[in-house]
Amino acid sequence: MATLRQNKVARLIQKEMGDIFQKEAKHLFTGGLATVTGVEISPDLGIAKVFITFLNLDPKKTIELLMEKRPEIRNHLSTRVRSQLRIVPDLRFHIDDSYEAIMHIDKLLKK
Repeated sequence: MATLRQNKVARLIQKEMGDIFQKEAKHLFTGGLATVTGVEISPDLGIAKVFITFLNLDPKKTIELLMEKRPEIRNHLSTRVRSQLRIVPDLRFHIDDSYEAIMHIDKLLKK
């Protein structure tokens, strides 16, 4: 179970990552859209699992691109949260396929 501090840091990172993807890193998502759906933070606040949903993009290729650009994205994050966090967590990107599952269930229900 996550502590209150973990939840606050996770919400902060989720908000800031969404802003970064909209403004500084929008060149990574040409022709598509990426949404940060959630963040899980480790108990020592050192690792953040960022869950992302993609629309009109190949998820696997985009995740690989994000992993390559991880230092650049972490740098953008550090400039935004340096006054609130002592250590900026290492970012791990994961595909959140809940949107696809919802669309599949919706499609089955319409049949």
